[in-house]
Order: sequence, then structure tokens, then C-alpha cells
Amino acid sequence: MLKDEVAKAFKIIQDGGIILYPTDTIWGIGCDATNTEAVKKIYRLKQRDEAKSMIILLDNDNKLQSYIAEVPEIAYDLIEFAENPLTLVMPGAKNISPALIAGDGSVGVRVSSNEFCQQLIQRMRKPLVSTSANISGKPSPQYFSQIDQEIIDGVDYVVDIDQHSMEIKNPSTIMRLDPNGSFEFIRR
Repeated sequence: MLKDEVAKAFKIIQDGGIILYPTDTIWGIGCDATNTEAVKKIYRLKQRDEAKSMIILLDNDNKLQSYIAEVPEIAYDLIEFAENPLTLVMPGAKNISPALIAGDGSVGVRVSSNEFCQQLIQRMRKPLVSTSANISGKPSPQYFSQIDQEIIDGVDYVVDIDQHSMEIKNPSTIMRLDPNGSFEFIRR
């Protein structure tokens, strides 16, 4: 079943579509992080200001250098030893859609521990966009049953995994990390 869902989601993403999917945190809306048209579809669906950037998911930390110009050494330790999902906001974003890069040149990156996400990202050979499955300004849904019908109807595919799970997952911790290794918490 997991393999089938990965294949279906991959086909949609390959065709420039957007998906609604479970992550290691809350449900997300995603697409190919290199496809600007698909990224813009997500902004429209969420009614979100394009100045508010979204994050990208990777399947492992050895791909960081493909998307961040200078990865501080501490980033690898932070990812390895984080007890909760961790998003690192780092400057020098590259090889992704300009629509995902903040005004200061940064992007948020999380290495996902979710099996579906990992397999999909491996299949894509590209990062996966991830943003909470809600209309901008509304609360983030804790689980699938709380997702607005407008979001469900607005995506090209809803991944059929964990839809009945009532496990409450929290959004990731977010840290801004500079190339010199200094950091600050944005969300704990």
C-alpha cells in the first residue's frame, strides 16, 4: 500500500500537481520544490502571501549541500541529535524554485523521518515542498479529519495513508542557522 501511494503521489508531482500528505509532523501540502508553477498553486490554494516562504523536505542530510550554498557543520549534528522534527532556516538557497526562497535568500529545510515522505523524495530525486494543510491564517489541523474541505478539494491527490490516525503531532521546531554556525530559535 505504501509503495502504491508513493507511486500515485509521484505521478501527480511529476505532472506538476500538488498533493495532501502525512508527514513526520502535521499533514502537509506539497509539490516538486523545483517547479515554480506547482509552488504557486499551493500559494493560491492556501491564499498565502508569496512573501511567506514554505519549507522543503529532504530524505537525508547528505543532500543539504545540493540546496544550500554553505551548510554549517553544526547542521548535521543538530539534525542527527534533534529529539523532535527540526526545520533549519539557512541562507544561500539554490537549485529550487525562486518562489520558495525568502527575500534574504534563505529556505527552511527539514530531513523527514516519515517513511512515505522519504520514499517519495527518493523517487522524485528532488526536495518536496511542505506547508501546513490549512488556509493561511486558520489553525493548522492536528489530524486529517480537521483539514478544511476547501484544501482537500483543491489538491490534485490526497494520499491514502494515516487518514484515520488521531495521534496529535506538533509542527517542527524551527531554527535559523547562519553559515558561521550561530543560530536562533524561531519556533520551539
